[in-house]
Amino acid sequence: MVDADQTFVIVGGGLAGAKAAETLRAEGFTGRVILICDERDHPYERPPLSKGYLLGKEERDSVFVHEPAWYAQNDVELHLGQTVDAIDRTAKTVRFGDDGTLVHYDKLLIATGAEPRRLDIPGTDLAGVHHLRRLAHAERLKGVLAALGRDNGHIVIAGAGWIGLEVAAAAREYGAEVTVIEPEPTPLHAVLGPELGQLFAELHREHGVRFHFGRRLTEIVGQDGMVLAARTDDGEEHPAHDVLAAIGAAPRTGLAEAAGLTLAERAHGGGIAVDERLRTSDPDIYAAGDVAAFHHTLFGTRLRVEHWANALNGGPAAARAMLGRELTYDRVPYFFSDQYDIGLEYSGWAPPGTYDQVVARGDVGKREFIAFWLKEGRVLAGMNVNVWDVTEPIQQLIRSRAQVDTEALADPHVPLDSLIP
Repeated sequence: MVDADQTFVIVGGGLAGAKAAETLRAEGFTGRVILICDERDHPYERPPLSKGYLLGKEERDSVFVHEPAWYAQNDVELHLGQTVDAIDRTAKTVRFGDDGTLVHYDKLLIATGAEPRRLDIPGTDLAGVHHLRRLAHAERLKGVLAALGRDNGHIVIAGAGWIGLEVAAAAREYGAEVTVIEPEPTPLHAVLGPELGQLFAELHREHGVRFHFGRRLTEIVGQDGMVLAARTDDGEEHPAHDVLAAIGAAPRTGLAEAAGLTLAERAHGGGIAVDERLRTSDPDIYAAGDVAAFHHTLFGTRLRVEHWANALNGGPAAARAMLGRELTYDRVPYFFSDQYDIGLEYSGWAPPGTYDQVVARGDVGKREFIAFWLKEGRVLAGMNVNVWDVTEPIQQLIRSRAQVDTEALADPHVPLDSLIP
């Protein structure tokens, strides 16, 4: 069968899906490309939603992956505001949820992403309870933070992960009062561990954020549909006009599960299990982005990575695999964050329990340094804080799996390149 006779369907109109469509055309695929997005907005990137766009420093149009005209110009059939509610693997069709239309596929990419985890407590139906995942969420929250800043209002944030901290920083820049409730002992505990997590607690406290660690929200108290306070499991009530639930995201696997595709274990973050070519248990179905859990040959475990770079790189990798290209998807996980006057980049994978040493290079007190997480002298991850143009050597150190001299690693006068075997 020649390309022109084939139909490739992409379910999910986020960055991974849009970049997959772009790559199919760039690689010369001449068949039908159908991109199905359950939002009415054109595919967009999510980092600005908690960074520049939320702060009013970036225009709305800047978040979109392509200009709206790009899809027609490249013969990509874009279905906005449409859902797929079933995959028939035998007939090789997907069914639209609104009218039951069946669309045939030769290859299918599932890029359905993730959805915010919900607080399972009384009061979540109040008007002032927010999530941040979609462009519409960011538009609403942007107005809320601006109003809170004008009126001396107070927002309570459940969760001190990346989204929670970035929104906390944005809220303080608007002038809002901020309280963060976090069950772990430090911010970002599951990502950075206690050593570096404490640094972010200090950063935000300097900017007026109040933290309550080791605590969970138990109820959002309201009146006449409006938020008045947030209650924690120690019985305290924290004044609030709005509440943000930033307690993580769950992969949107319902479509894959109903189709009988193999899912990853919860211990590996859940998601759709895929091989090193991003292929699911069905050889004609692939998955990429937040929903995909792939076996990472470098770290020797299955990972589900929710960050921007995974969508940016995973979508094109899946597209090439759908075209029959030989590849192994083993990108080093990467993400970035901006909070107040701090910019950082993180490469690798080193959750608590996987490393035995943290080595810092530079001035931690001035927040200009690189932190390395090591296991038996081998670099598992590195994070550069207000130090730039070092991502490549950090990732090369991780890929080398070589034991390094920790004294040299900590010495800013020793070039990182010289430590790469």
